[in-house]
Amino acid sequence: MLGLCGDANVDAMRYESSAGNRSSAHPGSTSLRTTTTVDLVVPVYDEEDTLASSIETLLASGTGRSTEVTIIIADNASSDSTPRIAAALAAEHPNVEYVRLEAKGRGRALSQVWQSSTADIVAYTDVDLATDIRVLEPMVEVIRSGLADLAIASRLRPGLAVERGIKREIVSRCYNRLLRISLGVRFSDAQCAFKAMSARAAQELLPQIEDTEWFFDTELLTRAEWAGYRIHEFGTDWTDDPDSSVDVISTAWKDIKGIVRLRKDDRAHVSAEPPAPNTGAQILHFIDVGIISTVLYAMILLFGSQIVSAVTANIIALFLSTVANTALNRSHTFGVRAPHHRLTSQLKGLAAFGLCLAFTSAGLAVADGFTGPWASVGTLGVLTLANLAATVVRFVLMRTWVFARGTRLGASNADRQTTTSESGRSTDHLPKAGPGHD
Repeated sequence: MLGLCGDANVDAMRYESSAGNRSSAHPGSTSLRTTTTVDLVVPVYDEEDTLASSIETLLASGTGRSTEVTIIIADNASSDSTPRIAAALAAEHPNVEYVRLEAKGRGRALSQVWQSSTADIVAYTDVDLATDIRVLEPMVEVIRSGLADLAIASRLRPGLAVERGIKREIVSRCYNRLLRISLGVRFSDAQCAFKAMSARAAQELLPQIEDTEWFFDTELLTRAEWAGYRIHEFGTDWTDDPDSSVDVISTAWKDIKGIVRLRKDDRAHVSAEPPAPNTGAQILHFIDVGIISTVLYAMILLFGSQIVSAVTANIIALFLSTVANTALNRSHTFGVRAPHHRLTSQLKGLAAFGLCLAFTSAGLAVADGFTGPWASVGTLGVLTLANLAATVVRFVLMRTWVFARGTRLGASNADRQTTTSESGRSTDHLPKAGPGHD
């Protein structure tokens, strides 16, 4: 659905909030609505040869009875017959709409159309339909149920029928590995051109996105994960478009520059944080990390003492195992995903370790005065208690200081549940693109 306003350059569509940040909804939370509205955007640039057939394919695919899909053709300043074809399709089909932007950029088109949308869920697919369109319905369902805020298709999960050239396959896999290493994200495929998200997630995330081209997808998913939005992946079959106009090398270079920008940008910490594991899980994870760190310390000490003195090897082993311990606790125990402030965490971790080391040193000083046949048992007992106390203190310090959670500024659960069950229709955002628009 589109509304009228003279100040913008894309059309307005439906709006109604769905699952929000760190979704608190449950499968029954949408029961007050019988139909879920979806705006499926198809960005195009000079696609006169394939546009009509692709839209007809999307129309023929169909969705569930509880889903109402509107296809939005978003024209990125095409110079061929794409505008005429798109306008004709919009005139012929009541659930096809056409908007035109006078500037190129897939990210720009998606951001502007999605922010103007009044649908429950926004989504997009490339015009080549390389991704299996059947994945749309489960994507909608997982968002509608409140189990996820974003749903994405992935070509990189095992057991899928993916047909594309060796160069693009290698570049894609290397790129996504780079994202996991450099940005600490967990999604497997940033660039697969089939994604969906709740209206609320779109309205909260999109104003933060700077990129207007191909890095848009990566920035959106990264900021979403850092902020604690739930992302659900669907493995999908995929067939490469041999006529794709994407310059893989040039795009990869721009993506690298985008990664560097994200690492320098702290805005992800302003609005929200991902939920930490519960206390019981944290304790078990902390024990796991402690065992790994102890084994690492022993191995470094064992091999290091063959090269340097035992004292030096001990210092090196303590330092490296402490660094590893802090890093593992950061991601595994306390669920911190964003790569920012890692050095600060390490410095705090070393300080916490130093305080705990003081416990064991004090225990040794106390045990040094023990004499008699039970001296060894007494020393062992004191050191055991000192280590236990040091472990408890280290856990508390990590939980309350090293990886302390800030105040969460996202919407409250009550707010989310209220907006989930209410329909706030607003159709005065942006202008209508009629069949005669050029």
